[in-house]
Amino acid sequence: MITEKLVVTTIEESKGEISRAAEIIRNGGLVAMPTETVYGLAANALNEKAVSDIFAAKGRPQDNPLIVHISNIEMLNNLVSDIPSVAQKCISKFWPGPFTAILPKSDIIPSSVCAGLDTIAIRMPSNPIARALIEKSGVPLAAPSANLSGSPSPTTAEHVLLDLDGKIDAVIMAGKSDVGVESTVVTFAVNPPRLLRPGGITAEQLRKIIPELVIDKAVFSEPEKGKPVASPGMKYKHYSPKANVIIIDSNAEKYAEYVNGHTGEDVYALCFDGDTESLVAPCISYGNENDSAEQATRLFDALRTLDNQGCKICYARMPKTQGVGLAVYNRLIRAAAFEVIKL
Repeated sequence: MITEKLVVTTIEESKGEISRAAEIIRNGGLVAMPTETVYGLAANALNEKAVSDIFAAKGRPQDNPLIVHISNIEMLNNLVSDIPSVAQKCISKFWPGPFTAILPKSDIIPSSVCAGLDTIAIRMPSNPIARALIEKSGVPLAAPSANLSGSPSPTTAEHVLLDLDGKIDAVIMAGKSDVGVESTVVTFAVNPPRLLRPGGITAEQLRKIIPELVIDKAVFSEPEKGKPVASPGMKYKHYSPKANVIIIDSNAEKYAEYVNGHTGEDVYALCFDGDTESLVAPCISYGNENDSAEQATRLFDALRTLDNQGCKICYARMPKTQGVGLAVYNRLIRAAAFEVIKL
């Protein structure tokens, strides 16, 4: 298969490319599309064969549900059987944007989209190219991250091509994702609602609408083995480079002391901008220590850079766990398979 590369600058200037991508979707194909979070691998969510092809292209386990993307509220009503009032408040506040609501699904959604669950994960992206593609396709799009399953999520079209070139029909080439980590996921199928995956919409923002919001323990720790997952991103090891990532929970001084005492061939430091001068190991920075939003935009690219440079062992300095930092920590701890050294 030859993967078409559709360069999109603006919707007005690239109508032909968007129309071509929509044609592929309508014909049951797979198109990697930009969103404000990461690039997604999109297919017609109502086409069971196309959905199956997503799993095959990614090597994704069948028990890992997909998120369905829509371009307007009217589409939502056909896909769900109920919208609790608290969910409606969050939708009104955070859509379009990096927020996914898990709601009871309608019968038109194939079981494979939801990994056999009776709920659907659904969101409306704020990226205008993504919404234009959905509109032009005329169908909701199932779209997990456009990467090989378990590897760092793609924040550029080039990342997509590294993993999926020749395995999918097309990729929309449209620059870098703004947020850099996947959407926040909240399930409204339980009471009180539960945060399953942190993202660009923070727990602090959500609690202004849902004071009783529960943060699922799987955000911080390994999910129970054999238990079905209700959301993407809850698997044991995820977002991971080939390198063995170990998180160091410490201040800058103790982090540098530890890493400098464990140097060796192919050992790298994944650190903050201000740490590099104190480290003797090769360094990859993923942002300013006090800027969680910047860390989110740079994390996945940094993890891919570790592989590009031949890293075998990576000591990663732990981010803060407040605000967007919780999303960064959640991705990093899964990349590290929950291996943390606290100093």
